[in-house]
Amino acid sequence: VQLQASGGGLVQVGGSLRLSCVASVASGVSFRQYVMGWFRQAPGKEREFVSAINRNGSPFYADSVKGRFTISRDNAKNTVYLQMNVLKPEDTAVYYCTGDRQLIQSEYRRPNSYDYWGQGTQVTVSS
Repeated sequence: VQLQASGGGLVQVGGSLRLSCVASVASGVSFRQYVMGWFRQAPGKEREFVSAINRNGSPFYADSVKGRFTISRDNAKNTVYLQMNVLKPEDTAVYYCTGDRQLIQSEYRRPNSYDYWGQGTQVTVSS
């Protein structure tokens, strides 16, 4: 699968952004088979889990974004979204879309669990 993320940008503290990630899947494979996730990486820091959504549409969040971010998927459009509200300066990072068909729930939060990654989109929150 190929993943194309978009929607990043510069926003003020308290603002909102919506990230999108469109997946191009191979013939005979369905997007709905994939667990999809968002990770982020700030300068000098390790890549960290933000959110994931499983095949049934159940969401999972990092504690740092719970209540502010919402992940969703549109299987008809092969797209996963990350709605980010009440943004904080510490949300500044490159955000990566990722996906995999083989994951179990205990693996969702580990970046090494995922085989497929998008190119990343920069989110900058100014104070």
